[in-house]
Amino acid sequence: MPTYTVKVKWARELYHDVVVNTDERPILFKAQLFALTGVHPERQKIMWKGGILKDDEWNLQLKDDIVVLLLGSREEVPEVPITPIKFIEDMNESEAATVFPAGLTNLGNTCYMNATVQCLRAVPELCAALSNFSHDEPDSNSTAFSIASAMKVVFAQMEKGGTITPIILLQALHRASPQFAQTGNNGTYRQQDANECWSEILKMLQQKLRPIIEGSSEDLVKKKHTSFIEQFFGGTFDVTMSSNEVSDEPASVTTENFLQLSCFISMEVKYMQSGLKSKMKEQLVKYSETLGREAHYIRTYLVSRLPAYLTVQFVRFQYKGKKGINAKVLKDIKFPIDFDAFELCTPELQNKLCLMRSKFDDYDNKQTEIDFSLMESKVNEEKNYEQFWFDDDLGSNNSAYYTLQAVLTHKGRSSSSGHYVAWVRSCEDVWFKFDDDDVTSVTTDEILRLSGGGDWHCAYVLLYGPKRLQKI
Repeated sequence: MPTYTVKVKWARELYHDVVVNTDERPILFKAQLFALTGVHPERQKIMWKGGILKDDEWNLQLKDDIVVLLLGSREEVPEVPITPIKFIEDMNESEAATVFPAGLTNLGNTCYMNATVQCLRAVPELCAALSNFSHDEPDSNSTAFSIASAMKVVFAQMEKGGTITPIILLQALHRASPQFAQTGNNGTYRQQDANECWSEILKMLQQKLRPIIEGSSEDLVKKKHTSFIEQFFGGTFDVTMSSNEVSDEPASVTTENFLQLSCFISMEVKYMQSGLKSKMKEQLVKYSETLGREAHYIRTYLVSRLPAYLTVQFVRFQYKGKKGINAKVLKDIKFPIDFDAFELCTPELQNKLCLMRSKFDDYDNKQTEIDFSLMESKVNEEKNYEQFWFDDDLGSNNSAYYTLQAVLTHKGRSSSSGHYVAWVRSCEDVWFKFDDDDVTSVTTDEILRLSGGGDWHCAYVLLYGPKRLQKI
C-alpha cells in the first residue's frame, strides 16, 4: 500500500508533511502523532471525510495534502473528586433510577409487549403526542381510547425511572385484541408475536392521536394526514403495473400506504437492503382486458413518501402447517446503523431529497476545517439541527438518511415461544438493553451482533429515526 504526506490539524496546531505509511498498522501512525502532540493513542480520534480511523485497518481513503483532523487532549493528572464515587451496586433503588431508564415487569410471557413499548418510547414526538392526549373524549369506552390512555399512563410512569408494572396497558391490549389474552394449560399467558403487538398498538393509536399542526396550515395537514401515526410512521408506495405482452395497454399507477417495510429473507439475501428490494419488483399473471386472456405483468413498488420514523420488519417466521407453529429463520442478515433509503424511492421523490442530501455532503466536507477548540467549546451546549422534514409535510424525511434508534429481538425457535428484548439508543455509542425489568448498558458493537445466525437474539423489528444534520 502507498505512503502519503498529509497535514494534521490538532487544536490550534497544524502539523505539515506528516508521513503516513499504510503498509504499517494504523496504531503506529497514532504512536507517531503521540510523539508530535502528546495525545495518547487511546485518546485519539483521527477523522477525515466524516469517518474515524480504526486501530486495525485503514478504513479511510487517504491521499496526499489532505488535512486530517485529530481530536483528543493530553492526559492530565485527575483531581480528587469532591464527592465520593458511588457504584451502581451500592446505590439504593431511587438512586439507580436516575442512572438507568425504567424497566417493565413481565406479567407472564408479556416480554413481547414490554419490548414493543420500550422501542416505541424511543420516539420523542410520540412521547409528546401521548403526553398531550386528552382523557376527556366522548368515546372513552372504545378500545383505541383504552390503548392510548394506557400508553400515556405507562410513558408518564417510566419518566420517573425504576420498575413499572404495565398491568393497565396489558388489560387494554387484551380488550382490543383477545388473542393476546390466550392462556396455556397451566393458566399463564401464552407467548405472542411482538410485531403483531407493535402493529396493533400503532393501529389503535392511529385512531386517537391527532396529527401535529405546528408550522403548517391546519387544512393542509388534515388533508395529508388523518393521525399522528400516519404523519410520523406512515409512508406511501407508488405501485406500477405494466406488461410487455400488452403494448397498447398503458401502465397503471396506484398508491398504497404502509407503516413498516418488510425485509424478506431468502438464500440470496445477506443484507437488509437487498431483502427490502427483493419484493419491490415482482412478476405475476393476471387477466388482461385488452387481450381477453391471462398475461404476464410486472408490479413495481417505489416509495413516494418517506416517514420520519421508518419501521423495518425482518420476515423471520414461516408457518409450518404440520407442526402448527411459526418456525424461525435464523439466517444472519446484516443491518446498518445508518441507513440510506434513497434507491427505494421514486425519481420524483429522489429529486426532492437532493437538496438536503447536498447539505449533508457539504457538512462532511467541512469536518476537516472545524477547529478543535470550537468543537470543545460546544460540548456542553445544546446542539442546533437542520429541519428533517419537507416544509409542506411535517413528519416526513427530507433526506432519506436514517439512524437506528431501536431494535426488537427474538431469542428462540418460534414466534409463540422464546423471549423478546428491546435494545434502545440513548446517545451516540451508548445503548440500553431492556430485558423486561433488567436494564443494562451496551455498545453499538453489541447491537450489530444482533443480525442472527444462531440461537442468540436475532433482530426482528428495527426502528430508524431521521438522521440529524447539525448546524455549523
